[in-house]
Order: sequence, then structure tokens, then C-alpha cells
Amino acid sequence: MRIHLAFAAPTRLWQQTLDVPEGTTVGQALALSSFAREFPEFTDHPPALGVYGERCDARRMLREDDRVELYRPLVFDPLESRRRRAAHRRESGRRPAKANVSRNQ
Repeated sequence: MRIHLAFAAPTRLWQQTLDVPEGTTVGQALALSSFAREFPEFTDHPPALGVYGERCDARRMLREDDRVELYRPLVFDPLESRRRRAAHRRESGRRPAKANVSRNQ
């Protein structure tokens, strides 16, 4: 069966398509790929994994045409970033932009 792997490195997008036997797991597919050779910095600390945007365990069984995604660690906490933006708006006296939503009643 054919599966796809993808990793958005800071400077490039790495993708690989593999033909693997039925019953292959995400972890096995990763081991069969060239990821470790291309990104040796992740050898000791493998990145988080997912299939089509849904995080998963390396033991997840793959299906035909699944896209295995490898996720880099976050550089910042999105919740903390949102708090900082809100505090900045309060300090500057600005109000957050309102969404343009029409309501029919």
C-alpha cells in the first residue's frame, strides 16, 4: 500500500512516498523512510506524529494513501501569545476587531 510522509522543516518541506505492506504502523513507516538520515537532530527526540492533522501514536496502523505528518515543537505557546496580545490591546486602549457576522432573526 502507498503512504506519504511530510515534515515542514524550518527551511524546506520534506516529503516522501513509500510502498509499505498492509499492517504497517506509523512508527514502522517512519523507520523505513529517510527521515532519520535527513534530520539526525531528531534521532534522540522524535517529533510528534499525526495522520492528516490528527495526532497519533507510533503504533497506529496505516491505511492506503494515509499522510503521516511529523510536527516540530512549538517555538512559543499560542495561549501565552494570545494573552500578551490582549494585554497589549488593553494597555494601548484599542479594542479587538469584531468579526463581521450577519444574524438573521
